[in-house]
Amino acid sequence: MITLDNVSKNYGTFKVLKNCSTAVEKGQVVVVCGPSGSGKSTLIKCVNGLEPFDSGSIVVDGISVGDPATNLSELRAKIGMVFQNFELFPHLTIVDNLLLAQRKVLGRSEDEARQKAEMLLNRVGLGDQAKKYPAHLSGGQQQRVAIARALAMDPIAMLFDEPTSALDPEMINEVLDVMVELAQEGMTMIVVTHEMGFARKVAERVIFMDQGEIIEDCETEAFFTEKRSERASQFLEKILPH
Repeated sequence: MITLDNVSKNYGTFKVLKNCSTAVEKGQVVVVCGPSGSGKSTLIKCVNGLEPFDSGSIVVDGISVGDPATNLSELRAKIGMVFQNFELFPHLTIVDNLLLAQRKVLGRSEDEARQKAEMLLNRVGLGDQAKKYPAHLSGGQQQRVAIARALAMDPIAMLFDEPTSALDPEMINEVLDVMVELAQEGMTMIVVTHEMGFARKVAERVIFMDQGEIIEDCETEAFFTEKRSERASQFLEKILPH
């Protein structure tokens, strides 16, 4: 469903991505990990055209992301994106946050969009919060709203950019539980995260990046149990609980 072939990106003279190639099949969950500044977030933002790339190709469900003729707004409507800082509209109620793109982008009727929104809020355990504003919710609740908002567009795949990194430790599991459910239902997912417990439980593959390069791309259990590159081993030693 998602193919990256020799993708490179520069910020001036700084190479943020260097010839990155990988593929994600329909229904797969892939975790991308690595040290801060390794290019993880940039990589997944290139997948739905939020970040332009300088060379190589990215194809999502048969659509070339880098083709100037590609309608990126239409593409982004098909690929849900969840950011670390929620990105909810603060002046809209929770339910209105879920209605807006359904009405404007998908052209759904008010009734159809509201029905979808209410169903998804119930699904993430927030049906009783629909009329509140984002500021009245905890970080974990806001992130679950952000996931519901992305799902309201009926995406073919979901991208998560460190979705728990801005949360208090007590709130992390409530977000991860929703993501685990999504994975079990067969949603195609690329997840940038340091939550190695989640990776081990849910991901079929782990991609390890460092300095803009994909150093490891292997099955999850192999990543944790077999001998890896020295850089990946150093990373795991620091991040895994003792």
